[in-house]
Amino acid sequence: MAKLLEEFSLGLFFWQCLLFGLLLFLLWKFAWKPILSAVNEREDGIKDALAAAEDAKKEMQNVTADSEKLLKEARAEREAMLKEAREIKDKLIADSKEQAKVEGDKMIKQAQAAIESEKKAAVADIKSQVANLSVDIAEKVIKEQLSDKDKQLKLVDDLLGDIKLN
Repeated sequence: MAKLLEEFSLGLFFWQCLLFGLLLFLLWKFAWKPILSAVNEREDGIKDALAAAEDAKKEMQNVTADSEKLLKEARAEREAMLKEAREIKDKLIADSKEQAKVEGDKMIKQAQAAIESEKKAAVADIKSQVANLSVDIAEKVIKEQLSDKDKQLKLVDDLLGDIKLN
């Protein structure tokens, strides 16, 4: 430090101070404003970018919330549609079973009516055949009994004996 003081030149110091002052003036006049404006513009750009990023983040959250809401609504709608489809399926099955039961009962009643009709026709046919057989047998028996005169007289006597007089 002592060496510095010994070699100290006032003229050199003056010129250095003057050049430094001139440099500061020139920087202030020509460079300081553009540098500050560039720094301010950059700062504003960064602020704008941060604000835009924040807005984008909020928008993304809104979109995410909306998409989750839509997804929930779609799931609820899908569940409702599936429930409705199950109800329709169950109703169709129940209706089909009921219709099949009604048709089955109708067919059973028709079959029973047909069986009853056939049964009555068969009984009528049997009665007719029995009557014809009875007439044929009676005819043969009467022919047999009436062919002989003694048998006829005996039959008349027997019939008269059976009749009660008052």
